[in-house]
Amino acid sequence: MSSVRRPLLTATAAGTLLGALWFVPSANASQDSPARTEPSPQVTAQARVTTTSAETSVDDTRLADTGSFDTTPYVVGGTLFLTLGAGFVVYSVRRERLGF
Repeated sequence: MSSVRRPLLTATAAGTLLGALWFVPSANASQDSPARTEPSPQVTAQARVTTTSAETSVDDTRLADTGSFDTTPYVVGGTLFLTLGAGFVVYSVRRERLGF
């Protein structure tokens, strides 16, 4: 009976892992609007300031505002898979101690 369950458990674990990886977001760098061909005035002004005087610091410099994203699904999914993995470890240790 044990030799029948082992491949089934392995197939279930592999299917679960592949199913989880299906929902991992891809890193496609596409945009909806066409790319600009002219540089923005802010970038050229900052470039002129930094190239003309090295001692002057630019206080205007800011990082791009990429927005924030909701991390709740990642935290919940990570916790779920961590719990599932811990359950598999406990199950295998229990089976080993009982001599199955």
